[in-house]
Amino acid sequence: MTLRRRISVTVASVFSLILALTCTAIFISSAKFREDEFISRLKDRALNTVRLLVEVQEVDNQLLKLIDRNTLNSLLNEKVLVFDETFALIYSSLDDEELKWDDSDLIKLREDGFLYKKVGKRELIGISHFYQNETYYVLNSAEDVYGKRKLDYLLLILIITFLVGTSLIWVTVLYVIKNLLKPLDVMKDQIIEISANRLRHRISEETGLQEIKALTEAFNKMIGRIGAAFEAQREFNANASHELRTPLARLTVRIDGMRSKFSDQPEIMTYLNGLTEDVEQLSDLIQSLLLLSRLEKGESPTDLETVRIDELIFTAFDQLKKSGKEADLNFEIEELPDQDVQLEVMGNKSLLQIAFNNLLRNALEYGETPKASVHISNHASDSLIISIENDGEVLSDYEQSRLFQPFVRHSNSQHKAGSGLGLRITQRILNYHKAGIKYTSPNGSVNRFTVTFKI
Repeated sequence: MTLRRRISVTVASVFSLILALTCTAIFISSAKFREDEFISRLKDRALNTVRLLVEVQEVDNQLLKLIDRNTLNSLLNEKVLVFDETFALIYSSLDDEELKWDDSDLIKLREDGFLYKKVGKRELIGISHFYQNETYYVLNSAEDVYGKRKLDYLLLILIITFLVGTSLIWVTVLYVIKNLLKPLDVMKDQIIEISANRLRHRISEETGLQEIKALTEAFNKMIGRIGAAFEAQREFNANASHELRTPLARLTVRIDGMRSKFSDQPEIMTYLNGLTEDVEQLSDLIQSLLLLSRLEKGESPTDLETVRIDELIFTAFDQLKKSGKEADLNFEIEELPDQDVQLEVMGNKSLLQIAFNNLLRNALEYGETPKASVHISNHASDSLIISIENDGEVLSDYEQSRLFQPFVRHSNSQHKAGSGLGLRITQRILNYHKAGIKYTSPNGSVNRFTVTFKI
């Protein structure tokens, strides 16, 4: 989960929870208020009834019932019962309705002085009234239809408020967080544009968020230090190139001079030939290091042209044969829809020539026999696939994991000249051309490098 989404979900969830708790508290408070208000009304009605009955001599049961009938519209289905100290019923407000009660309710009323419970849809209260050394007990029950209807309406309003409020909260939070973190997106896009060739590029520090501004400043300082280190390394490479090539060239000239002087002495010539090979190997190593350094820094030439892959392979094979190496090549091309076009890629010819020279040289030198097989196919309509194989000892899984690392030589390269940079340089050249390379072993005796170009 991204930082933006995590912040949005967290903030929106917290606000939604607060809204839900607020709505719940409002409903519970309203329900409690309705209940207390209805109990108060029941108590007032019960107290008025018992006072009229026992304190006003002119009011008898029949008159009190008449009064109740004319005032019952205030409470729905109200039923009032009055008992004396012996729990004998001395008054009932309506004869056509029954109110469920038992002595346990009256006993509880006498002990506590107040009784409240719910009986179906009714709510019942009980109070005691003391008058002239006698205690009277009153039970009053009714239905609060209107109060409950208002409470149901309030519940509906709260549910709608919660749903609408939650939706608005989520939309608002997502919009606000997106705008607040927009400088991070701008910063990310600017960081992506930075490469080894654009170390002078700096991220804009114009933002209202102090934290992001501080992060931008720190990143720009880091890029400045990296750029200074790269510049120092470039200067070292340029100086090293000049300083190392000059003594090697002089050494080569002196060895050639000694060759002409001692051409009639086989032992000395053998020694000079060994020196020549060592100088050539050292020269190749220096050239490889300089080329690899340029490739790692993105200093590859940008001049691209149309290059035919088959011509590169044949040129590499001819160069190997001219250097005196034994070589045999088995070359195959699958029938392509438009062979001339399908064999062409856009790239730098000199760099691609180095890559295929390295691959073909490895196939010829590290095989059991100096023989390589090259197969070109077009399995996918947008890809050109070149497979270079040789017969020989295959690499272990550990060696395969380190195959394209610099200065790494494997078990099959013992007693063979080389610097361990060829495959690394080849990989960097192919990456520059947006091509892929991988090593596989179809069986226990075949090594295969597969190069894939997008066309």
